[in-house]
Amino acid sequence: MTMKNSNAAKTTITRDVSKLDKETGNVYETVAMLGKRANQISVAIKEELSAKLEEFAVSGENLEEVYENREQIEVSKHYERMPKPGALAIQELMEGKLYFRRAGEEAKAADKA
Repeated sequence: MTMKNSNAAKTTITRDVSKLDKETGNVYETVAMLGKRANQISVAIKEELSAKLEEFAVSGENLEEVYENREQIEVSKHYERMPKPGALAIQELMEGKLYFRRAGEEAKAADKA
């Protein structure tokens, strides 16, 4: 997953609905699919960020000694500037990188064989 090199929109843009539902043929199904993919991307980003911020964790129990770490601030700013998971999911759909399947289709194909 290369979210850092993605050319997804960083701001909100208006989408043509007729282009979004070409793959599925149903706008609602497409929105549900994009929502699930956005959740997957969000979890992956959160795990990656948590792993990077774990390096900066203070092992001491003294909460009074709070200091700013430049590297930690830069990592946080980088993730704040990244496109939102929904925009990344839409970009994957537009580029044809998003795979989906309907749950009932596999059962129907097995019955026909």
